[in-house]
Amino acid sequence: MALRKPIVLNAGSYQQLQATDTLDAPGIAGGDTVIQTNGNAGALVIGTPVYSSANDTVDKAQANAAGTASIIGLVSATSIANGTTGTIQLNGVLAATTGQWDIAFGTAGGLVKNTVYFLSAATAGLGTATAPSTVGQLVVRIGIAISTTELFINVQPPILL
Repeated sequence: MALRKPIVLNAGSYQQLQATDTLDAPGIAGGDTVIQTNGNAGALVIGTPVYSSANDTVDKAQANAAGTASIIGLVSATSIANGTTGTIQLNGVLAATTGQWDIAFGTAGGLVKNTVYFLSAATAGLGTATAPSTVGQLVVRIGIAISTTELFINVQPPILL
C-alpha cells in the first residue's frame, strides 16, 4: 500500500501536507474539552463526573435526580478550585494515575480493564462499577476502562428506573 499525504487547509486554500509540517489534531489519548467554572463548594479533582449547573458552570453529578444526572464530562484538570475555571473532557480517553482514579471512582488500584463505569446515585461526583438499581434513580453510563489508568469516556443519556 502506498503512503499518501493528507490534504490540509492552508490560508483558505487546500494543499498537500508539506514535508516539514505536522498535523495538529487530538489523538486517541484525548478528546473534546471545554473550559468551565467550578460551582461546587470544594475542589473538583481529575476524573470527577460533572453536570452543567449554570451557564459555563459545573458541579458534581449524581444519579439520584434528573437535574444532576446529565453528565457533560469528567474533570481533566488535576484539580479545579471553587470559583475557578478548568478543563472538562467530554469524550475520548482520559488518563489519570491509579491513585487519582481511586479518589474519583472509589476504586482500589485504579480502574479494571473492560469494566463499564456508571454515575453513583449514592455519592455526588463519584463513578462506580455498579449501576444504580433502585426505582427513582438514574442509570448513567460514563465509559469503559481500557487499562488501570485510562477510561474511554462515552457518556450515555440517563435512564430513569
